[in-house]
Amino acid sequence: MPTGSADSSALAFLVIQAQSGDRGALDQVLRAVQEPLYRHVLAILRDSDLAKDVLQDVLFNVCRNVGQLRDPRWFRAWAYRIATREAVRGARRMQVRNEHFSGAEVLDSVEQPRGDELLDSELLAQLPALVASLSPASEVVLRMHYLEELTYAEIAEALEISTGTVKSRLAYGLTALRRSLGAEHVP
Repeated sequence: MPTGSADSSALAFLVIQAQSGDRGALDQVLRAVQEPLYRHVLAILRDSDLAKDVLQDVLFNVCRNVGQLRDPRWFRAWAYRIATREAVRGARRMQVRNEHFSGAEVLDSVEQPRGDELLDSELLAQLPALVASLSPASEVVLRMHYLEELTYAEIAEALEISTGTVKSRLAYGLTALRRSLGAEHVP
């Protein structure tokens, strides 16, 4: 779901309705977040079957605990926090090591340079390996910000870290990519 204020307001309104016992509203809320949460969990686990299992746990926890959410405007961040925790638990249960997501996904979501500055296919082919060299903390923040379009505040809430830490992890990841690719290729 896009992060526009109208969409966020609509989601918050649906959350309020769901908290009041409206099953239709709860269904709409779950549909709105299911795919983004799946992508988030999959990026952490890198195993689609395990990610689907973990997503079931996430959605169950969202349904069970939505009434405890004090501020419906923070629903997305709250749901991502649940998803992150469940993915970590799933990784521990299955002894899955957190692997890196494809750098091409980040590149596709970042505004592309114009004209002669476009990345060539050779650089694109190198990008997944370059992103794999980033710290897991930086890569998760990069993905959440560029792919899932979460704000710094939402990422901070979801990962239970400060906004400053979000910014520094994002800056570190982008700096490392710039260094690896050459400053002219990464915004």
